[in-house]
Amino acid sequence: MHGMINRAIQCFLRDTYGPDVWADVAKKADFGFDNFEAMLSYPDRMTVKLLTTSARRLSKPLESLLEDIGTYLVSHPNVEAIRRLLRFGGDDYKEFMFSLNQIEGRCRLALPDLEVPKLELVENRDGTHTLTCQHKMAGFGYAMVGIMRAMADDYGALVLLEHQGRRGTGVEIINIHLLEESFATGRSFDLTAKAG
Repeated sequence: MHGMINRAIQCFLRDTYGPDVWADVAKKADFGFDNFEAMLSYPDRMTVKLLTTSARRLSKPLESLLEDIGTYLVSHPNVEAIRRLLRFGGDDYKEFMFSLNQIEGRCRLALPDLEVPKLELVENRDGTHTLTCQHKMAGFGYAMVGIMRAMADDYGALVLLEHQGRRGTGVEIINIHLLEESFATGRSFDLTAKAG
């Protein structure tokens, strides 16, 4: 797994729960170090161990932890660059949702060795949407639920999101019901502003 993923989990734990919690997770995971390097690669089993150790330490289901990580990636000031990248996807939430179909290619331009999930959004006949999230490692769909929920708040949209589980082919399904696109005032976003 790309070190950027592991580093994001580390930063989430440190920024959300404090450095002592991160230090405890790093010790219990027994990696032999306490700091992931963003530009290195690590075996997938380390990422799995990092997540399971974190979930046990926080006494929360792994799915909830992954969703919280997704929310963190969009809403925490320390990762403002990710929010800005996603906001370039459109002027409103619906445009943002459809921009997810190109996110894998855009990420590969910046970091060719970063394995991001393949995302595909389709609009259903009843006006709802289905987002498929495919990756060799289970759980990215739950992180996407957190990202989608935080981005809805960012745009001021009212949305219902439901993770439908993982299919045998490694595809996770998320049902999206966009109830109201302009439900509340979203966070301000200036295309020309410099990232923190």
